[in-house]
Amino acid sequence: MRRGIKFFGAPLALACVLVAVSAHAFGQVAPAPSATAAPPSAATPSPVPTASPAPTASPTPTASPTPPPITVSPEAAQAPVGISTQLAVGSAITPITAVARDPSLVDVAVDEQTQTVTLTGKVPGTTVVTIGDARGLTTDVPVTVAYQAGSIPSFLELRITGNPASAQFVRAAVASAVAAAVVARPGAQIVVGPDDVSFDGTLNEDDVAEVAANVLVQGEQYFSVNETTRARVIDVAAPRIAPDRLMVSDFPESLTENGVLFTADLRPSAPSRFLFFHYDPPAQPDRRIVLRAENDADEPALVQFIQGMGPATTNEMETGHDADTTFLVRMIQNEGRLITIGAHASKNLVEADLPHGTVISSLLQLRLLSGDHIRLTLVAQNASDDPDAPITQTDLLVGAQRHARGIYTVPEFHQECAWNVDDPYLELRVGQLPLRNTLQGEALSGDYGVLQSFVVTVQNPTAQPQPIAIYENPRGGSATGTYLIDGVLVQSHQVPAFSRYKIRQYVVPARGFVRITIETMPEGGSSYPLDLIFAPDDGSVPPGAPGSPVY
Repeated sequence: MRRGIKFFGAPLALACVLVAVSAHAFGQVAPAPSATAAPPSAATPSPVPTASPAPTASPTPTASPTPPPITVSPEAAQAPVGISTQLAVGSAITPITAVARDPSLVDVAVDEQTQTVTLTGKVPGTTVVTIGDARGLTTDVPVTVAYQAGSIPSFLELRITGNPASAQFVRAAVASAVAAAVVARPGAQIVVGPDDVSFDGTLNEDDVAEVAANVLVQGEQYFSVNETTRARVIDVAAPRIAPDRLMVSDFPESLTENGVLFTADLRPSAPSRFLFFHYDPPAQPDRRIVLRAENDADEPALVQFIQGMGPATTNEMETGHDADTTFLVRMIQNEGRLITIGAHASKNLVEADLPHGTVISSLLQLRLLSGDHIRLTLVAQNASDDPDAPITQTDLLVGAQRHARGIYTVPEFHQECAWNVDDPYLELRVGQLPLRNTLQGEALSGDYGVLQSFVVTVQNPTAQPQPIAIYENPRGGSATGTYLIDGVLVQSHQVPAFSRYKIRQYVVPARGFVRITIETMPEGGSSYPLDLIFAPDDGSVPPGAPGSPVY
């Protein structure tokens, strides 16, 4: 008996499907279905083959984001010695670290809460501070350590005199007081002048003004300091008093060594005018002229001084002219400073730089308002020396060429006269009389530093108005001039000897008169005497016009 394979359902159809799948798998064509296959209605439908899913590609790795760098402001730091400065740190994750490459130059401290780094300079030099954070990021900050060029006071008070005090004088007085109050390092430069002081108008006696001064202290090896000082200026009422004597320091005129140039006592009973005129030759070192006031009493002393200072320049006429012009105006207005000198203390009233090859001139008027006496000493020192250093020398310097140095008892000349327009010319001589020296030394030729005051009544007896003029006429050599004529400042550039230029014009009314006041002083560097001539107007170029040296 033949044994067959038993299929459940529709074995043949299933077998065909399997064969077909197998043939397809090997790339063969499946045979057509047999004619004896069961009718479709009787067969179980074969399942639809399902395609295998396509393989999924591996994801591309994503790069980690670049962490933001640490920022520091400022990017380079200045750390003054003994003063703290801060760096602001940004884009950092705490904890923050900060390390100086050379810790001997700067101290470093970190404030995590505010994310700041504080640097405090120790000694001058340069280094790098490395700042890091929790991510391991770092940044380098260059650090320069140096001294500040100086310290500037935030406030000061000064007392002045003036009836009234002009804006120009107030600004100059404040600038001078601020410069004296600045503590500058050796070699540093103090930059403050009248133009750096904010004040307009005038200051009357017993009035007070609050002003501000912009100050710069700088030097090559220092950090510059630029700050504003507030100043309280008090105009103290003080009567104008004529001096009793004239002190002069013009010997040695050419300096070849340092030392004491002049010394004298100032007492309440003897207000004094003081003139100094000195030259530092080209082959000499740069120098400084210092006028020191010393009070050896047990009580403070109060000094009023008025000063006109010419610039240190190679032109001796220029410095003499500027000193006289400034002094004459301030003396008439009584514009000065009030300085207190403590008991057993000293103070420099003048510190004037005198570079080699330049000459300097200054006029002062000094009055001791309280105290028994003060000792005045004028010294020459190197510009690099400390101006406050003790004066150890007592002997006065000498030189080969004799010039005036001493005390003279005629500090002012006053003359009053009348002149008719039809009389011969009136000639008033300025700087004619040599003054006797009360100390051992040369007489004062040329009357330098002596105030010359004239009051002239010009009368016209005719029936017609008469034009007249005042002329300057140097008699000793080239000269400059400064005149206060009827309260008007008149100045003259250098004019040659025996020339004649108008300095003022008038028209005298018919059968009338004009009263004219003139105040002037012989100027250092110029050659005197000089004549002031009253004469009819000759029609020459008027003062201030083109071709006239008068302005």
